[in-house]
Amino acid sequence: MTDHAPVAFERPVRIRFAHCDPAGIVFFPQYLTLTNGLVEDWFTDSLGIDYADMIGQRRLGLPIVKLECEFVRPSRMGETISLALSVAHVGGRSIRIGIVGRGHDGVRFVATQVLVTTSLETGESISIPNDIRTALMRAVASSASSSSSLTTEHEGASS
Repeated sequence: MTDHAPVAFERPVRIRFAHCDPAGIVFFPQYLTLTNGLVEDWFTDSLGIDYADMIGQRRLGLPIVKLECEFVRPSRMGETISLALSVAHVGGRSIRIGIVGRGHDGVRFVATQVLVTTSLETGESISIPNDIRTALMRAVASSASSSSSLTTEHEGASS
């Protein structure tokens, strides 16, 4: 994953008919829809920041301003893939995340996204609000400590 950052949030996703093209595989732009859903769920379910409230009530946006994707293997209707999100960097106004989609046979796609906090009233970028920054930093610290304990347990098991 991006910069080898530890996983901060992960969930399974079933590939549906609506995700697929006539060849029967995921039409690549659908991965962006899936990764956007992952970000929304991460904010709401893991960070404790209600994404719908952030957009609707607070009028804060989080658009992708930079995107890199590598498509490794196709995904097909009926399969379940795991989407794993890691936080590579938290800046003043932006967040860089990595997302990896994995199936039973390995990596399906890898994406790096830069998301920028934006006022939906003005369309301008804004500083990451304090509550969101606090939640992000807590998630980064938590995923780093989980990764460290897993590494320590694995190293202890192999000694």
